[in-house]
Amino acid sequence: MWKPTNQPSTPETKTPSTEKPATTTTSAPNTASNTYTTSEPTPVAAPRNALMSMTEQATIGKSLVIKGEVTGSESLYIDGRVEGSINLPGNRVTVGRNGVVSANITAREVVVIGKVKGNMTASDRVDIRNEGSLTGDVVAQRISIEDGAYFKGGIDIQKPNQKANGSDRTGKMEPTSATAETSATAAHA
Repeated sequence: MWKPTNQPSTPETKTPSTEKPATTTTSAPNTASNTYTTSEPTPVAAPRNALMSMTEQATIGKSLVIKGEVTGSESLYIDGRVEGSINLPGNRVTVGRNGVVSANITAREVVVIGKVKGNMTASDRVDIRNEGSLTGDVVAQRISIEDGAYFKGGIDIQKPNQKANGSDRTGKMEPTSATAETSATAAHA
């Protein structure tokens, strides 16, 4: 906002000699009665962590359909359709509310809010939210299934330094003492 510097009702502020004076614009020769000053707000930079988290996640939008293999080194948010395989071993894969995935997923962490048909291998955790639906086997260190979520498949809980079990020729997971065959439906509408 422009403010005349010579108005008696506005207190005048002095700038220290070490700072640059405010920008002046005049409509006539530079006299005290025609000088106006501006004070523009100083832009505030976003925190570094906020910028990093915004740039490190790729998004597959609602209208996109991917058929094939998805690989990379950044986290992925899927709100569209993916068919094939997803291999992001050190990152997070989130299947959004509109996401429909028919793929085997390998990631550090998997969050299911939409629909997934396929097996999952997570080095850390799998989280199936209340609107989520997962049909397939899960191998992870931790798993969370909220009330209202749909899950049908097997669960193999791995210790942090334990490798995932191999598959037999039919593609089914080899049973171990930590494997729980589960079919659960909890108030899914």
